[in-house]
Amino acid sequence: MTEKNIETNVVALLKKYNLQLGIAESCTGGLMGHRITDVPGSSQIFRGGVVVYSYEAKETLLGVKHETLVAHGAVSAEVAIEMAEGARRIFRSDYALSITGIAGPGGGMPGKPVGLTYIGLAFDGETRWQKHIWQGTRAENKMQSVNAALQFLFDTVMAREGENAK
Repeated sequence: MTEKNIETNVVALLKKYNLQLGIAESCTGGLMGHRITDVPGSSQIFRGGVVVYSYEAKETLLGVKHETLVAHGAVSAEVAIEMAEGARRIFRSDYALSITGIAGPGGGMPGKPVGLTYIGLAFDGETRWQKHIWQGTRAENKMQSVNAALQFLFDTVMAREGENAK
């Protein structure tokens, strides 16, 4: 599978298993939702998405705890997890993806370099996360984040639904 086709493959896979997706994005600014909705038939699987750039938006729209943001910062596994859980709740979806990171070129700090990205994935009372550090331009970092998130979802659904089919 090529990266440019990952959204097509995700939509087809979710359709196959009659699964719904919700998303929450920060540093990608709606790019993931754009890529999903570019696929014909995505309305059958895509419940909706939210772009939450500020702490306030993360808290009020997704229910990310203020304490989590203060203790760990917006770019953290903990926030990615709470974002994904919030997206799954508000969109009433089977799966929810979240992305939070530092796209660059500025914004990095000690321990949190430019390119640092966390992806959250929530489903069936379980939440997983991934950490990546991209080395590209702002646009490249955003694209790589979306590619990684969609691949994470695809791999997880393939593994889980394959097990359920046995």
